[in-house]
Amino acid sequence: MDFRMEFLSFFVILTDGDQDESSSGRRFKHYQTLDGDDYEHSEIKKFLDEEFKRIVKRKVERNPNTAGAPTKIGRFMVEPGYELGSNQNYNLFQRLRDADTRERFIGIADELVRIYMDTSAVRGGAFIIARSKLNTYFDEPFLFLLKCDFEPKIARISDERNLISHVEMAISARSIKSIQYPHMPEEGSLDQWELKIHQASHARYFEDFLKFVSYEKPLPEVIGDQVVEMVHQYIADKWQEETGTERSEEENAVEVWAHSEKRELQEWWSQEQVETAAAALVEQKPDLPFTFKLGGVTVKGLLSDFGDSVRFAKHNGRYVAVIEGDAFQFEKGMSPVELLQPMELADVIPLIGTGVSKEDAAGRYDEQEAAAGSEDDVPW
Repeated sequence: MDFRMEFLSFFVILTDGDQDESSSGRRFKHYQTLDGDDYEHSEIKKFLDEEFKRIVKRKVERNPNTAGAPTKIGRFMVEPGYELGSNQNYNLFQRLRDADTRERFIGIADELVRIYMDTSAVRGGAFIIARSKLNTYFDEPFLFLLKCDFEPKIARISDERNLISHVEMAISARSIKSIQYPHMPEEGSLDQWELKIHQASHARYFEDFLKFVSYEKPLPEVIGDQVVEMVHQYIADKWQEETGTERSEEENAVEVWAHSEKRELQEWWSQEQVETAAAALVEQKPDLPFTFKLGGVTVKGLLSDFGDSVRFAKHNGRYVAVIEGDAFQFEKGMSPVELLQPMELADVIPLIGTGVSKEDAAGRYDEQEAAAGSEDDVPW
């Protein structure tokens, strides 16, 4: 990627002990602002060039699998009927992109750092604001906001007498937090409404900082909303215009179920209805994950597996999950189970829900094997 730096401002944020979260213990200092020529001959170019490429190339899911995904897409929020220019975060970014002199860039960058200093979990480190063009595709600039926290307990080799010397305010590219604006959904296209944010730590520094940016819901929430909407549509079709106690109770049950963290099997829909609904979701995202827990056993797979290689059933008042495949695979935690000669499913089913112990079941299996002529006993 052919980046051409236009301006880069380097700030250092200091806190009392780098741990104090009170605003009185925070301060920052502008060290230097480089133009394109200065940057080309600076040491920071060697430090950041690869990082800029990594930021642009970093993959991001519009709806991540978890709320804590390190990389997210943010979108500037506006009131209905208003344009993008009504968003304060967008306006600040746009002023940085339009700054035509070094002094103008420094002034706006200083304003941006002051806003960042008001967030709840500021830590000491380097804050870098850069404007660069990606000549490969565009003639308009990208903004990169980078935060490098200070690295604790860093030392350099000194001499034979002192061995090491302490390094103050060391930073590393290993855990840089970054904002890229605008977002490039694919090579050669830009979305002026969106930015890409990356923060590997649990602290939501940049999300606090950008108060007028929203983030797409994680995938489980999106799918959950769609499933609840399917259930509401089912109830509407079932009852049509009819109102009454039964419909109200059914709607209330849906709300309780939808807002419960730990949910049980509801037994509302038939196998065919569930498979139809699941197919609609899988069509949107073929690799949609599917996890459930039966008793104390957790199973993880894909929603597309349900009704095919994964089935639910009841027998003798007990729930059963039937999982089929060509072969078992074991990884960590070797156990004797790996040596098993499986029973036939027809022999297992009568044992479900009867309270028959493992020992009794093993005894029956041994009797069957003996009758059929089993292999020699194991040597212990």
